[in-house]
Amino acid sequence: MTYKNIVGRNEETRQLERFLKSSKSEFIAIYGRRRVGKSFLVEEVYKDRIVFRAIGSYIKEKDEKTYKQTQLDHFYDSLLDSGMSEETPRPGNWREAFRLLRMFLEGIRAKRRVVFLDELPWLAGPQSSEMITELGYFWNSWADRQRNIVLVVCGSATSWMLDNVIRDYGGLHGRLTGTLRLLPFSLKECELYFKRHGFHLSKYEIAVAYMAFGGIPYYLDRMDNVKNLSENIDDFFFKDERIHQEFKDVYTGLYATSERYVDVVKALGTKFYGMTRRELAEAIGIECGGTFTKILDNLHESGITREYPRYGKERVETVYQLKDFFSLFYLHFIYGKGTTAGNWRNIQRTPPFYAWAGNTFELLCIEHLTQIKEKLRIATISRNYCWRGVAPNGSTAQIDLVLEWKGERTDYICEMKFSEHEFVIDKHYESVLANKIEAFLASRQHTKTHSIQLVMITTNGIVPNEHSKDINQQVILVDLFA
Repeated sequence: MTYKNIVGRNEETRQLERFLKSSKSEFIAIYGRRRVGKSFLVEEVYKDRIVFRAIGSYIKEKDEKTYKQTQLDHFYDSLLDSGMSEETPRPGNWREAFRLLRMFLEGIRAKRRVVFLDELPWLAGPQSSEMITELGYFWNSWADRQRNIVLVVCGSATSWMLDNVIRDYGGLHGRLTGTLRLLPFSLKECELYFKRHGFHLSKYEIAVAYMAFGGIPYYLDRMDNVKNLSENIDDFFFKDERIHQEFKDVYTGLYATSERYVDVVKALGTKFYGMTRRELAEAIGIECGGTFTKILDNLHESGITREYPRYGKERVETVYQLKDFFSLFYLHFIYGKGTTAGNWRNIQRTPPFYAWAGNTFELLCIEHLTQIKEKLRIATISRNYCWRGVAPNGSTAQIDLVLEWKGERTDYICEMKFSEHEFVIDKHYESVLANKIEAFLASRQHTKTHSIQLVMITTNGIVPNEHSKDINQQVILVDLFA
């Protein structure tokens, strides 16, 4: 089935449709970064099938009793909005609230009844054990046995969703029948979005937009097709003071200790290629214990950071890198700049722009490894990693992406270069490439029976000349839109 308002999300809509057509009750948890479109997806696919929808509200600095009652009042108001009699008494606790929900649902005659609890972490509150216990009882004692209930719980607080729902060992343990992790759009999905909304952007400009906003539907929806890309970036990042609050909102309310999460993100924002666990802990002044591990795991699950192996030393290093494009752009150009931030029109085509674009394009490529694999006709990657070592002549060398395909005994050394026009390989860069290959060939990571393919990944290809003869394969920006 096609949905005129949904761009991409083919696998996710297929899964939601499957749950709706099921012959048994289904319990689905959906999680992902804020602004990625979780609520929109559920509402568009299920539409009139949703017989009850409640949404949690973020409440700051209220005592536990007041917080709980506020959420219960909102839950009750949602029941009234859905058609429950106003003579029904207000619930004083979550047991009564779910009892009212059961009574309400028993009065609805429908083939499938969808119940949507949005922003469940906020609905449950900081002391969430009571709400989760009663939700589990509601499902186990009644909803699961009805055979026609589709219960969807949704939340941006990834750590909470993982701990209290997806990996819960209490009443919800083993009860979920489906889990969806919603990720940002790909380049192809962004292109479809822009076309649908009357934009006529080149693939180059779509890539720049992606490197600034990320594939976050909410941010793309803020763009105006009457204005060009530069004007839209200026309006969103440089002219609107709310940008500072938006950065905070990505993390505030998502985690119990949001300040620590922001500390990690800000520290990683100063080191594009990332930091090891020890380097990061020292940078923010935190012990390398369980709390720190949980912070790193939750940021990874939220899609804010990535972990990758870096070879070349005695031991393999695990590096943590900030990969949320919106946060990277904000920290690079806006945070701490005040009135000196300038505007995007004046930043474009300057050294700071090309420094940012050069780094961020590498991340863009890594986020589209599937498309790179398809272009290179690689069936399976045995592993992909970063390598940093020393050449036989003593000089240092770094390869940001190595794709190892054991099936064909080939190591693909990938160089990623951003350029507005075709990239020119000169004599100096030719020697840099040669040095990297020589260093890698001498390393322990290179399997001696493997051949090497030198791959250039660029925006617009390379200019053929006497210094480009050693390039074995090319991937260009258009290939990442596949």
